[in-house]
Amino acid sequence: MNSTPALTPLPRVIEIASLRDFDRHATSALAIEGGRLAASMHGWHVQSVDLRGRSTVLEKLRPSGSVFLGCYLEGKIERRLRGGGALVFPEIPGLPFDAYRGELYSWDELYAGILEGSYESVPDARIYAWSFHRLGAGAHDALNAALASTLHDHAIGSRLDSQIREGDLSYAPLVGVMGGHAQQRGGDDFRTAARLGHALAEAGFIVATGGGPGAMEAANLGAYLSAFPLSTLDEALGMLAVEPSFATSITGWARAAARVRNRWPSGTANLGIPTWFYGHEPPNMFATHIAKYFANATREAVLLEKCSGGIVFLPGAAGTVQEIFQDACENYYGAAGRIRPMVLVGIDHWTKTLPAYPLLEELARGRHMGRLIHLVDDPAEAASILVGLNDGGISGVRGLA
Repeated sequence: MNSTPALTPLPRVIEIASLRDFDRHATSALAIEGGRLAASMHGWHVQSVDLRGRSTVLEKLRPSGSVFLGCYLEGKIERRLRGGGALVFPEIPGLPFDAYRGELYSWDELYAGILEGSYESVPDARIYAWSFHRLGAGAHDALNAALASTLHDHAIGSRLDSQIREGDLSYAPLVGVMGGHAQQRGGDDFRTAARLGHALAEAGFIVATGGGPGAMEAANLGAYLSAFPLSTLDEALGMLAVEPSFATSITGWARAAARVRNRWPSGTANLGIPTWFYGHEPPNMFATHIAKYFANATREAVLLEKCSGGIVFLPGAAGTVQEIFQDACENYYGAAGRIRPMVLVGIDHWTKTLPAYPLLEELARGRHMGRLIHLVDDPAEAASILVGLNDGGISGVRGLA
């Protein structure tokens, strides 16, 4: 089993995360074999599917080489699968999350009940509390927690890969927006990041962020409202500004975002990839698709790898600097066709406050990545640069008017 399928999908593996997917593949397998018992499930990874109504079908399929993770099965069928060479992973009791979940998260799932209760009562907070206590507990609990969290991250990676390959996130290249978590709602930096997200999504990109507060929330918000005029974005920014920071009250901060989501319940698809490793930083509600991981290292690598349209780096601190050079390392050693554009926003910040750009420029000298690194002051220029580099070469991107 591949622990990080969103990074390196395994060949000849069929990921099945719904009853509909199972029925489609079972019908195809049985048709190929004429309904005989020789029909094979080899390479099937079936995840969090209730198969108690499919026992007759499962009896016709050869189980060798298949994997069932957290599925509901009749007892005799489970015994048949195990006896036939399938790996059957049972449900893990006592978890505040589904280790084998078949979908990415949504804001209303992670924040269920936020308008009635405090943040501490919602699923996102309960999962963080579990990870904080169990992963630091005694050997037995820590082992079970490590197994559960690894299985969970595998499931999230699988669904993210599927969404990017053939789902809601497949229609255009992803562009990453990286920046600090400290930018407060109502501030100029927050508004700038929101307008950047709006411009990128309006140009046809799918915006991806680290899924947290600050610049990440702003970029997801701008992308979410990109089908609306900028006046709508400004109205939403005003609604959020009444709760500037999560540091004062996560509950108030989250409720303000929920009111914006309820005011505009439908928005443009975009991605957030947060982590419970930084559980004190809550995920923002404006990513329509949330791939939340326990392992921050996996989350960082996935986020950088999947941004095929390039990455914009807004002013930030240590985390953003790390992301710049992690991406630069991949580009430094990458083949010519695999290098992703890098656009740093904030000339003073990246040449004086934290002078990452001179080092980045020196690294790029004489290499393929040299023509794909840029330093600008205007986020609108960053969007135009990425459109120019992608337009006509990658489907889904349209020029900025």
